[in-house]
Amino acid sequence: MARPFPKYGSPAMIDLSSVGSIASALPMPVLIIGAGQEVLFANPAAEQFFDTSVVLLKRLSFIELIPLNSPLVQLIDQARERHSTASERDVDLSTPRNGERVADVTVTPVVEPDGAVILTLQERGLAQRMDRQMVARGAARSMHGMAAVLAHEIKNPLVGIRGAAQLLEEALDPSEREMTQLIIDETDRIRTLIDRMESFGDTPGFARHLVNIHEVLDRVRKVAESGFARGVSIVERYDPSLPPVLGDKDQLIQVFLNLMRNAADALPEASGEITLTTGYRPGVKFGAAVAGERLSLPLEVTVRDNGGGVPSDIMPYIFDPFVTTKARGSGLGLALVAKIVNDHGGMIECDSVPRRTIFRVLLPKATAEAA
Repeated sequence: MARPFPKYGSPAMIDLSSVGSIASALPMPVLIIGAGQEVLFANPAAEQFFDTSVVLLKRLSFIELIPLNSPLVQLIDQARERHSTASERDVDLSTPRNGERVADVTVTPVVEPDGAVILTLQERGLAQRMDRQMVARGAARSMHGMAAVLAHEIKNPLVGIRGAAQLLEEALDPSEREMTQLIIDETDRIRTLIDRMESFGDTPGFARHLVNIHEVLDRVRKVAESGFARGVSIVERYDPSLPPVLGDKDQLIQVFLNLMRNAADALPEASGEITLTTGYRPGVKFGAAVAGERLSLPLEVTVRDNGGGVPSDIMPYIFDPFVTTKARGSGLGLALVAKIVNDHGGMIECDSVPRRTIFRVLLPKATAEAA
């Protein structure tokens, strides 16, 4: 049930020509809805939330952006009738186009234009996904001790098993070497898996430098186009004014190579497309591990594909080790990506519906002292 806020005087008077400069800097979606349910204004966060440009949003009725019979319509009518702010928690805004969306909604009526309201959305899914990622990071770090034990207890015997198989192979006729080759291949596979698990250990303080994220993405694109994404349409939508990141260039290349490879593997056979986007999101802050400190993560890089999407039952565990949708995958790629992003002081999240999967990496910008 909607809970109207107390009314303090008359509804707000706004100037549409000046509201944009304020709302555009806000990280949450903000829209101004006219008396006829037309969209009069949408900030960049709203464009991203509805995955639609502001030009197209203004051509649509707001009713077309939300689920059929959504309680949000009643909430807007209530705010207009009572001439006071109304709010509702956990409003379901899921549609086939937008995917699963749950948000806290605030509706505030304004005097001019007549009948217009300001609509503010605070998506709850983002915070929930960030919480899940914290759990995934803990799982990745807990693998450090396991990897150390495996390295000692398994890798050494593997050397003996592989050597014995090679000696047996030399004594066999070439037509009878299939089983010994299988032993060699499997020992190599297990050793590679353990090597990858060892990468989850506590990373020593790696050298950090000023990194242009667009140079990282350019390298990733070239590698992808010459290999696993040959023939795939790759779209770039960059903010050229993005400040540098303080980090390790090679590790960041590994992050986006893994994300690009996953995107390429998920694409349909025809009309597959990967979109790389960068942007600056001022005001995006999250609680840090140090008490009382909040991290500013304004640099946003997204990797989007139009593949089949991540199954809903796997989504909560997408960054956990050994979780994969690939028949021959190890399930360590995304866990390693999350660890590297974490080592850089950043965050990563995934939003997926059929034909639209977005991995969003949020990174801190380099400080003035570092620059």
